[in-house]
Amino acid sequence: MKLTRVAYYLLAALALAACASPPTAGPEKDKTYRITVMHTNDHHGRFWKNGDGEYGMAARKTVIDSIRREVEANGGHSLLLDGGDVNTGVPESDLQDAVPDFKGMNLLGYQAMAVGNHEFDKPLAVLKMQRDLAQFPMLSANIYEHGKRMFDPYKVFTVGGLRIGVMGLTTEDTYKMVLPENVKDIEFRSVTAEAAKVVPELRAKADVVIAATHMGHYENGNHGTQSPGDVELARAVKGIDLVVGGHTQNPACMKAENVLDRDYVPGTDCKPDRQNGTWIVQAHEWGKYVGRADFEYRNGEFKLVKYALIPVNLKKPVKGADGKTTLVTYTGDIAEDAEMLALLTPYQAFGQQKLGVEIGASDGRLEGDRAVVRAKPASLAVLIGLAAMEKTRADFAIVNAGGVRDSLAAGKITYKDVLKVQPFGNTLSTVDLSASEVMDYLNASAKMSVGSGAFAQFAGISLEISGGKVSNVRINKSPLDPGKTYRMVINNFQATGGDGYPKVSDHKSHVNTGFVDADVLRAFVTKHSPLKAADYQPGDDVVRR
Repeated sequence: MKLTRVAYYLLAALALAACASPPTAGPEKDKTYRITVMHTNDHHGRFWKNGDGEYGMAARKTVIDSIRREVEANGGHSLLLDGGDVNTGVPESDLQDAVPDFKGMNLLGYQAMAVGNHEFDKPLAVLKMQRDLAQFPMLSANIYEHGKRMFDPYKVFTVGGLRIGVMGLTTEDTYKMVLPENVKDIEFRSVTAEAAKVVPELRAKADVVIAATHMGHYENGNHGTQSPGDVELARAVKGIDLVVGGHTQNPACMKAENVLDRDYVPGTDCKPDRQNGTWIVQAHEWGKYVGRADFEYRNGEFKLVKYALIPVNLKKPVKGADGKTTLVTYTGDIAEDAEMLALLTPYQAFGQQKLGVEIGASDGRLEGDRAVVRAKPASLAVLIGLAAMEKTRADFAIVNAGGVRDSLAAGKITYKDVLKVQPFGNTLSTVDLSASEVMDYLNASAKMSVGSGAFAQFAGISLEISGGKVSNVRINKSPLDPGKTYRMVINNFQATGGDGYPKVSDHKSHVNTGFVDADVLRAFVTKHSPLKAADYQPGDDVVRR
């Protein structure tokens, strides 16, 4: 007898509910349970492969399905988890409120995910729609709305007779990383305090405790101005067997104890971090990898047998005998799953239709890659700042590095390219400051941690930074004049205190212009095309000593 589609999904939902219900029986003595935990994080709208054919949910499904079949054939069981930040990063997804991404995750069979800070980039109605759409729990123990937890703090799954508790945690920095109006009635409480309460409760119900987190993996716990991450959590709270993390978007592969392998090569061995008896894993970003952790559980011991990061069609340049360079996958080509392609193709086609309009061109690359823009002056940030200055007639601009999400390559520039750079839909804010107020704001900006999204980029201004202090400030090529007033332009996220910047939205001169940042950048690119990349190089305008 054939099941109708509705009946099929009803049975699947009942099966999943039965799996997630708190079990009553524990594991058998002297029996070895084989559990494989697969994980991803920081998807950021990458439901479709990129222009080089890398990653994408269709190839990811092929990898995950293959692992599930292998594990099952060897008498084991598997669990698929995500470390959060499904939202924001690719225009095709952003325009459609990540609906294709959550539908893709349903088809992939995720069992749970942590709630990430980017889940709050849009109004709460969108997040609640996504929560309803997801056929798996979105977990966070430390997010409270009107004094009550907004999400389930954990779920207990019965996996092959073993009780596995999965707890969710979200970075405390979320409140300063999104628009305040999106989280005005929401608290992001201490992750360690909440975990300290939840872990004993979970230990009473589960044989294994996993924390799916969106907090960040900081080498040796050095988190700077950012909130504590996975290392600090593991050191502070005993009883967590495994942390499946996200947020910092790096492979958590260790070169030595407390030393991160910053030059990890796809397809090579990855040794996950371990702190206070807790394994910590993170699979970089965008579905570039599927993390695979094979465990054995026997008589209370949860032992890691093998760990790997599996590249999803990641490619490297290889020079041939003819001298030409081609891109070749690190570990062999992975075919795309037909069912996933059928699901996602209409969403990709819709997005391409909306976003493929050419708006200008550049004669060279404008650098905005994450590793650069969060560490040193970058040309694309200068371009963004100058565009904002031209639109608002400001004297200088400060751009938070986390608001720059991609580079602009040489050649034609489309509307899609601009939205990949600035996907958040922030508006521009101006504020007129005295010279002393300018210095106060600059000194606060200079303290933002290298490597963080708060890291400050500047345009229209030159200065020196030494020991976190600013000196030798020049605006419009002239020294700061104590008798003058200067107009600063920033985005509304920074103006309201986002990323820890001084709040200026209540300053008497503050104006939220309503100009959307991506629209301003689009108009600037069109007006000044073809852009000369050399005109936007930061040079020595900002000197850090």
